[in-house]
Amino acid sequence: MWLTDAQKIGVALTTFGGLFMLLGVMLFFDGALLALGNLLFISGLTLIIGPQKTFYFFARKHKLRGTACFVGGILLVFLKWPFVGMVVETVGFLNLFGDFFPVILTFLRQLPVIGNVLRLPYIAAVRNRSTRSCNTPRNSSLASSGSWVV
Repeated sequence: MWLTDAQKIGVALTTFGGLFMLLGVMLFFDGALLALGNLLFISGLTLIIGPQKTFYFFARKHKLRGTACFVGGILLVFLKWPFVGMVVETVGFLNLFGDFFPVILTFLRQLPVIGNVLRLPYIAAVRNRSTRSCNTPRNSSLASSGSWVV
């Protein structure tokens, strides 16, 4: 896969943003590191997929709740509430980027060492159970009660 120079810089910025956020959490929610990590992550994502696609990604109608939580969490971090901000931001991150986890898992299964670990019996059982529960359709007769079909 060929990346342009801007996309390569975006990958680096996104990686550093994730590392700064991880370091900020490890250092007991240091607000400065978390804020810097958020800025690097957002700017890196913008460089990777472009400004217009970034806007459309965050403005999709079915992802507005995730966008609101993500942006609200970033604002709370900037307003010196790092713990609450990271909790809210994590909820938004999972709502926004939750569909990518199966893609990431498929990629990890193809790696030499990590793929072997993911094929271990206990881990494969947990992985299969979580994928099955996410992809199980609702039964039309039980849809109003919210029960899942097993």
